[in-house]
Amino acid sequence: MPAASKERPTFVTHLECSKTGERYPADRVHGLSDRGAPLLVRYDLDALAAAVDRDALAVRPGGLWRFREFLPVRRAENIVSLGEEVTPLLAAPRLGGRVFIKDEGRLPTGSFKARGLCLAVSMAKELGISKLAIPTNGNAGAAMAAYARRAGMAAYVFCPDDTPETNLREIALQGAEVWRVDGLITDCGKVVREGVGPMGWFDVSTLKEPYRIEGKKTMGLELAEQFGWALPDVIFYPTGGGTGLIGMVKAFDELEAAGWIGARRPRMVAVQAGGCAPIVRAFERGDDHAEFWEGAHTCAAGIRVPAAVGDFLILRGLRDSGGFATAVDDAEIDLARAEVARREGVLLCPEGAATYAAYKKELASGRVAPGETAVLFNCATGLKYPMPPVGRHLDHRGEIDYGQLGPGQPLCDNT
Repeated sequence: MPAASKERPTFVTHLECSKTGERYPADRVHGLSDRGAPLLVRYDLDALAAAVDRDALAVRPGGLWRFREFLPVRRAENIVSLGEEVTPLLAAPRLGGRVFIKDEGRLPTGSFKARGLCLAVSMAKELGISKLAIPTNGNAGAAMAAYARRAGMAAYVFCPDDTPETNLREIALQGAEVWRVDGLITDCGKVVREGVGPMGWFDVSTLKEPYRIEGKKTMGLELAEQFGWALPDVIFYPTGGGTGLIGMVKAFDELEAAGWIGARRPRMVAVQAGGCAPIVRAFERGDDHAEFWEGAHTCAAGIRVPAAVGDFLILRGLRDSGGFATAVDDAEIDLARAEVARREGVLLCPEGAATYAAYKKELASGRVAPGETAVLFNCATGLKYPMPPVGRHLDHRGEIDYGQLGPGQPLCDNT
């Protein structure tokens, strides 16, 4: 006799169009709204606040699922997990100012994409979906492949041709069907979108289903708890599709509605690369939507997104929080990555390094003050990305001049 389904405490009431506010029923398969906008999961936060106290979290086991009341999965057997733990918030005093690094590289598959895809796949399982497809610059595809295969689902992944080889091999080894596509992530998205009919897969592209946001918002829930249910002054977030930035804004709003935090918010800063900065351009122009960025290029592939379906939500989050958007070039990203590694021993991915480059830039500009508490998001482990070669060689068979074994030429000024 099969075991009875175990219902989890969930407070989901409905889904809502992020443009019109139109309501959609929960517990059904949805993509975008009828207006082509992302759908947002809504909760009965008064009932949530009456049912659980934030202090109860202190005695719960670690991990993303500690915040289960703020998440949409109803049946425990549908949770697809690879052991998602709370990621460390590392003080970085040698970087100047009051800087903390939220190191998302500690998650399964080595990136913050695990948060969103963990929830997306869990909800796909709950809703009876068995075949998933995704366009990706690398890390989202790796996360989707891992969670989909964990759930026994078919996974199809489409990557730009210049996606890092490590990502491609990771995706393939985890059992997904993976292809290189001659183009950018937007071209990969077109392949996925047009394949929905003939292939019968479900499109889990950024913001084109409702639940990746719910996974990413756990970054905001964790930050609030790690700061003692207060919030930092400013958050620097590497922004491509922007799901995490949108998710954190949603998390802070939900925490306030539940009475867990006050009305004060951190200034949200969207960090992009100079070679692909549609959000920066739109922010500076005062636009509500971002134009497609032609000729997108950067060493930080994860933020090489020339068009984002949730652009208006990103821009709204920046403006409502008093934040802004800023861009740094690839040379600044490379220098920042080496500097953080040498000063703090933290190996950032290029996208994470962009946040430190942006922090330094905005300290100099005066938009951020040295006394303000700043959080930099490192979105993936730096071990997935190319590192400087080591060419020095020692012949142990000859006489060794130990006086010549001093430090080599630094990759950056770390004085």
